[in-house]
Amino acid sequence: MTTLTDPPEKTMRPPAHRPSKPVGSRTWRRRFPLLPALIFTIIVTQLPFVATLVISTYQWNILRPGDRHFTGLSNYTFVFTDERLRHAVLNTVVLTASVVVLSVLLGLGLALLLDRRFLGRGLARTLLIAPFLVMPVAAALLWKHALYNPDYGLLNGTLNAVYQLFGAEHGPTIDWVSNFPMPALVIALVWQWTPFMMLILLAGLQAQPGDVLEAARVDGASALQTFRHLTLPHLRQYIELGVVLGSIFVVQTFDAVFTITQGGPGSRTTNLPYEIYLTMFRKFEYGQAAAAGVVVVIGSIVIATFALRVVASLFREEASR
Repeated sequence: MTTLTDPPEKTMRPPAHRPSKPVGSRTWRRRFPLLPALIFTIIVTQLPFVATLVISTYQWNILRPGDRHFTGLSNYTFVFTDERLRHAVLNTVVLTASVVVLSVLLGLGLALLLDRRFLGRGLARTLLIAPFLVMPVAAALLWKHALYNPDYGLLNGTLNAVYQLFGAEHGPTIDWVSNFPMPALVIALVWQWTPFMMLILLAGLQAQPGDVLEAARVDGASALQTFRHLTLPHLRQYIELGVVLGSIFVVQTFDAVFTITQGGPGSRTTNLPYEIYLTMFRKFEYGQAAAAGVVVVIGSIVIATFALRVVASLFREEASR
């Protein structure tokens, strides 16, 4: 009878010991290339903000250079109690809400159209994105002079042409900016920000699973039912992202207000950034302007925090698929 013996066990040699570097040393070696960018960011953003915080605690008017003194939080009390600033806050809320809501609705409609295949879709997409690529000051000048001007603007020219078609000699001459300052400002900003919302919502539509839509069509769901029960819930986070990001940008609008209406007439379109500009460069109250600027920055940070949460939730949803 043949006896099977097990093969001799191999002698296990311990691995050669390699000197390990400290964890902190390896971490700093990875982070060291980012150090110049971090220093530059601190110098450009954080140091000016710290200086603004310091200035906001002083009563400082450049017209009275020898009368600068520390006042603590009195400038912040002024910011929250001054009637002009409260009016500016109300204008900022109205302007931001109007522009964001209208931009999201129009952007959603355009995104639904561009999500379909048709001849010339690439050209149409490029033309619809173009307003967002125009510099804000150039866009404001375009609306103020080329469209709103009462003498040679396109809107009054179109009205005159329509009146002449019905036999009238000429139509009414309307000063759009003076008579309708807030709507004029809102329309110009909606024209500029609608492409931004359209791109976000179009990305959401193209990320929607096609098999789900196909199953809904097979089950006999109408287009309205599919949009209400499938597409709209899928776009909820994208709509939230567009609303939050749009609010961050629109709440800081200065160039359109300065170029089109200059806050008037009667401060009806003066928002917070423009009121800060007036406080700083017209009233020369550096402390009050700095305090108002700090309040705006803190509000923007709060809104940006919600934006980051929405973006993080989108990434988690994509990673879970």
